[in-house]
Amino acid sequence: MVRWWRSAGGGLRSLLSNPPSASHPSLQSQASLYHTIQAIPREFTGNRISAKDRAQGRIPAVVFAQPPPENSPKPTGRYIARKHLLTTERKQIQAILNSIELPYFCSTTFPLQIRAGSGSSVLLESGNVLPVKIHRDEESGKILNLVFVWADEGSELKVDVPVTFKGEDVCPGLKKGGHLNKIRTSLKYLCPAEHIPPKIEVDISNLDIGDRVCLPDVKVHPSLKLLSKNDVMPICKIVATKLETPEPAGV
Repeated sequence: MVRWWRSAGGGLRSLLSNPPSASHPSLQSQASLYHTIQAIPREFTGNRISAKDRAQGRIPAVVFAQPPPENSPKPTGRYIARKHLLTTERKQIQAILNSIELPYFCSTTFPLQIRAGSGSSVLLESGNVLPVKIHRDEESGKILNLVFVWADEGSELKVDVPVTFKGEDVCPGLKKGGHLNKIRTSLKYLCPAEHIPPKIEVDISNLDIGDRVCLPDVKVHPSLKLLSKNDVMPICKIVATKLETPEPAGV
């Protein structure tokens, strides 16, 4: 059995236990500095071909241009031609996932270089990409396929950005025994490729029981456009913990 691991809005869960510390560079900086994904073209598709690639330590992948937003000009020939069937090195992808937690992997852009062959110095195409899907084997957890979209500067991409929470250790409502009800684990934005946030951080350090954080309370880059029809739905709220009612003692 297999499972599609999507960006956070599709139900991602982290396989890694140690998130980057505050002393580390930002997630986007890590990607730019250390992780230029190397890929080579693949001419054929199919289960047997893909299984052979995986046995050789490679992961089948595809990169294409994300369809433009509604009311935008129709795709051009270049838009269509930029779809490539690829394979990537399993070791490199795993190294990236070891340094950037899985929920943030699908909201972080990476440089991609497509070379003529393994070890070749001939560069066929390059540019920034955004991972949008990780196809995993449901039983073993091994990565089966990857899906990327081009993230050219100036382009706009729909991104499910993970939501994280800070201030739980000092939150007045939690100190009183309240419970943090996390209503939204991600928010979908239309983002310029150069301003994709790896995560949205919600501060709950001043919330008391009954308080909530709603979408208008979240501060993001002004170029981001929220893609939500229900902008009054809270992201989280502090609720009172219900005490269990003891069973009546026997007579």
